[in-house]
This record gives sequence, C-alpha cells and structure tokens, in this order.
Amino acid sequence: MPEPTIDLINLKTIEACAKSLRPYVKRTPVISISAPIIEQLLDVDAISLKLELFQHTGTFKARGALAVAQNIPEHKRGAGITAASAGNHAIAAAWAARSLSMSAKVVMQSNANPLRVAMAEAQGAEVIIKAPGADTFREAERLVKDEGRTFIHPFDGPYTSLGTAGVGVEFIEDVPDLEAVVVSVGGGGLISGVAAAIKAINPKCQVYGVEPCGADSMSKSFARQTTVTLDKVDTIADSLAPPMSLPFSYGLCQRYVDQIVTVTDDAICAAMLLLQQSAKLALEPAAAAALAGTLGPLRSELAGKRVGMVICGANIDHQSYSNLLARGYQHRDIFGVQI
Repeated sequence: MPEPTIDLINLKTIEACAKSLRPYVKRTPVISISAPIIEQLLDVDAISLKLELFQHTGTFKARGALAVAQNIPEHKRGAGITAASAGNHAIAAAWAARSLSMSAKVVMQSNANPLRVAMAEAQGAEVIIKAPGADTFREAERLVKDEGRTFIHPFDGPYTSLGTAGVGVEFIEDVPDLEAVVVSVGGGGLISGVAAAIKAINPKCQVYGVEPCGADSMSKSFARQTTVTLDKVDTIADSLAPPMSLPFSYGLCQRYVDQIVTVTDDAICAAMLLLQQSAKLALEPAAAAALAGTLGPLRSELAGKRVGMVICGANIDHQSYSNLLARGYQHRDIFGVQI
C-alpha cells in the first residue's frame, strides 16, 4: 500500500488510523472553563479544553509516534526505533516502541529538561545525549545507518498527522457545535492532523494556530508560501521550538489552517497562570500558548464564538513551573484585564 500523501489524508484514512490506535491511546476528556477575563474579552460564558496532557506520556505526541511505529514493516521491527528530541517526542517514541515490543534508542539534546530524560528512560529507552540541533539529528541518522533502526520524526510525515488527527475527531465528536479550534504550533505535527480532521467533519469550523514569537517558522512559512528555516529560536516553550517547517506538515497546515498568530513568552506565562487558577491545570508553556493566542491576537476573531482549545501537554518539573508561574503573575495584566 503506498504511503499516504496530503491528498490521501481524508476522513476515511483518519478514522482508520484512529481505530488502529484505539487499543493503546486514551480518549482524553474535554472540560469547559470559565473566568471573568474570558467573559470580558471573548463575550462567552466558557471555552472548551481538549486535555491531551492526560494522554500516555503526558502529551499528544504518543498518538503520532505510535501511528508511525505501527507502520514499520515487520522485518524492520527487530532493529527497533530511534528519535531526536528535546524531550516530549523522545518520551512518546519510547512509549510507542515499548507498546509494540520494540527497542528504543533515542537521542536527546543536552539542554533537555532532566525530568524528560528520566521519563524517556522510564519508558525503557536507552538515551544518548548530544548537543542541540544538528548533532542530535546526526546521531539519530547514525543509528539508522549502523543499527538499522527506524527513525520516528518529531513532527513531519503522513502517519504523524494521521495519528494526531484523532485529537480533532474526538474533539468535534464531544463538542459538535464548535465554531473555532485553537492549537499551539511547533513543527505542525499536531495542528496539521487536528485541522485535517476538523475540516473533514465540519468545514465551517475555523482552525487557528499559535506560535511563540521566538520560534515562528510556520508563521513565516505562511507569509512566504514555502517552508523556512530560522536562524535561531528563543522561547520558553521548548516544545514549540523546532528551527524549521517541513513539507508535509506545512502542506497540510496551508490547506486546512485558517490563520497562524504569534505570542510573547510573557503572554504564555500569564496564560499558564490563568489556566492554573481557572482550570487547576499545571501545564508546560507549549500548552498555554493556545490560550495566550485566544485572549491576545485572536480576541476579535473569536469573540462570541464557541471556542475550543487543545491543551497539548504538561511535562514540566516543579521548579521550572514555579518560576514561570511567578513570571506570569508579573504580567497578569498583559491581556488588558487583570487575571
């Protein structure tokens, strides 16, 4: 069977992938949250949150990694998998390999949070530490060449998007009257799948992406109509900080995502504070970016609409979380109304 292309990612293939993942992944819950600032800025009583932080490994990444792993040919499974990551993807790839009885040797950046390194090891992976960027990917390439391992890309490729599309399917099934869905954007592996699923089921529902200002590869890709590589990235949201966009995820985003906006790190920290206060959720910065975008640059677009947000993950250590929450408190009036 040929590997899916953008044109072959449709409701039938999305539902088939979701069915194959169902014995392994969790159907994560949806909750509604309300707060005075949400009512004042958006003129709605509440917004809906799809809680992918409760997925296996603590993020949505488990879905895409498992979808890729399931499609590794039987004759290659004995060699196991590898991955290159600052954290969450390595954890998810290790979990996917363990779920399918394969070995995992993952390459993590030297600046990876120690909590995430420990989580990958807890999933049974052998972890190799390399310098951030090219060195990390070169080591993964070596493992493919020398050991025959299959590389699971952190965000780009058809099976990754098919896997994350399950988030969109579940969300629109649980809240069928959604008028807009907001998703944090790194490389586009999550939003590409969510947007493809949402648009296949309800084409009228708008899909918006939110990137950190310091890691805006998808925004620049939309502006230039092609994939781009950034000279540098600078954001607290390390899960949203790949230095480039790539063809498959960008192509899906270009087709199905209505708009991409950017937010500052201060706004992300303020959104973390609001989510802690209103929803009692302790989240990593990447998960709060969607709310920062909703209350900031997307406010006029979303006012009065039935809005949903994907809360993508929560793998953060207590000290980092405490520091970022304190920063959010310092900027609690950043949206014009005090949190």
